Amino acid sequence: MTLLFFANGETFASGALGYEYVPVTETETTNRIIFQVEIQGIPTLAVLDTGAPYVICAPKVASEAGVDPASALERKTMLIRGMRLPGFVVRLNIRLVAREGEDLNVDATVFVPDSEALWGDFPSFIGLTGFLERIRFALDPNTDTFYFGSL
Repeated sequence: MTLLFFANGETFASGALGYEYVPVTETETTNRIIFQVEIQGIPTLAVLDTGAPYVICAPKVASEAGVDPASALERKTMLIRGMRLPGFVVRLNIRLVAREGEDLNVDATVFVPDSEALWGDFPSFIGLTGFLERIRFALDPNTDTFYFGSL
């Protein structure tokens, strides 16, 4: 695998990881781009969703990572997948673990829903605001590769 470069030779992507293009849950039929990330060091699956306003961390992952709601930057209610979910916004480290090149750590703005029961078995979501806007990224659907690099 070759990483991506600008025409002048400057690095566009310093790392790459593989992704799956499959439904998120057993009951869904729409394929999504899903890949492994680490949220506060906890490995978890995440859906790439450029329409998501933040990283949305599954409550179970936040709990495993020891995320304290008392450290919230703010509380808010968000409409996610047709549900109004109360929760809190925090800053967390998200690591993209490269299969080629270098891993990338991003200080991300993350929404954590309060209720694990309401969230169900959905994975976490990687959103545009607070994460993707802070990196360079590209997709190659021919090889199911997500390329990434720092800005």
